Amino acid sequence: MNILAFMKPKIEVIYLCEDTNAREAVEIMRKNRFTSIPVLSKSGKYVGTITEGDLLYTLDEVGREKLKDIKVSSIKRHRDYETVNINETMIILLSRASNENFVPVIDDSNQFLGIVTRKQLLDYFFEHNFMVL
Repeated sequence: MNILAFMKPKIEVIYLCEDTNAREAVEIMRKNRFTSIPVLSKSGKYVGTITEGDLLYTLDEVGREKLKDIKVSSIKRHRDYETVNINETMIILLSRASNENFVPVIDDSNQFLGIVTRKQLLDYFFEHNFMVL
């Protein structure tokens, strides 16, 4: 088993570019019912993760009308989801997935390759009867 077997590739992932404005970010997250979403640079590198809380704090500070003037890159993020390198072990992937809804997958140059969701991992283990009782 390796990370690639579980990864949803970048082309199938909804993400934000760092120059997306906060209003668009809210709309994308609401439309897709996400609580968090990856943020990428223009060159495709993983920058961090924006959460509902990050956007709510920004909304509270600046008001709804100003959200369109604020770039996602300037929003203070509470914390970013830890990435996993595509060549990392499954143990590392599982430990990161236990804390987050998804784990961003990168290569050696920090290029964003996709995500592995905690749900994908749980579904796999339930399907293959890897139950711990």
